[in-house]
Amino acid sequence: MATVQAYKATKKFETFSYLPQMTPEQVRRQIAYAIAQGWNPAVEHTERGTPAKVSFWYMWKLPMFGEQSVDVVLAELEACHREFPDHMVRFVAYDNYAQSQGLAFVVYR
Repeated sequence: MATVQAYKATKKFETFSYLPQMTPEQVRRQIAYAIAQGWNPAVEHTERGTPAKVSFWYMWKLPMFGEQSVDVVLAELEACHREFPDHMVRFVAYDNYAQSQGLAFVVYR
């Protein structure tokens, strides 16, 4: 039976954190995909630190219901990062139909 490798070097958050860091263009394409699916974009942030702190994410403003511009979403991600430079910032896309998150990934560590 094969053993499972533990990732000890860095903490992992969300699915994409197990892949190499996304380029700005890759982040843009993921946001464009979420918008194309009709999902509502949102920005969340949390303190770095213990797992207990990372388990709760604060919402940055309200979700951007019906937003169709990738640039507007990117601007909100950057604004949140400027306001909370020591926090992790993630993009979340809410699926109205499934009433769940369709996509979520950390943009700023």
